[in-house]
Amino acid sequence: MSTTMIGPGSTVTLHFSIKLEDGQLVDSNFDGKPATFTVGDGNLLEGFEKALFGLFEGSEQSLRILPEHGFGQHNPSNIQVVPRKSFDDMALEEGLMISFADAQGGELPGVIASFDNDKVRVDFNHPLAGKSLQFDVKILSVSNS
Repeated sequence: MSTTMIGPGSTVTLHFSIKLEDGQLVDSNFDGKPATFTVGDGNLLEGFEKALFGLFEGSEQSLRILPEHGFGQHNPSNIQVVPRKSFDDMALEEGLMISFADAQGGELPGVIASFDNDKVRVDFNHPLAGKSLQFDVKILSVSNS
């Protein structure tokens, strides 16, 4: 077992799970292939990376990630009202995720928050925005090269 601690620039291989505060599982790779990333490469949110600092190979931890260190706070300005006619004859329902084009031509997911015959409220916040998360990790290897 290595005593190399996770810090800036570390390459880490781990199993993880992310759960909501009520225990609902959001994502996990414990039953599959472990994830490998380098701290700072953008593959993991900075708040999740920093929560791992000081852990080492063999560590198993349950970490609480607050919204401001995870997917951010829910931002009411990220809810937009779009004319219903913009959706043609699409069957809408609350909670439906739809892909929109952003200003740069990229893909931007939005969730139908509510709708009527005239307008549709679309929430462009990340679905985990505003939520505290439980981040369970098992560190398989750490290298600082």
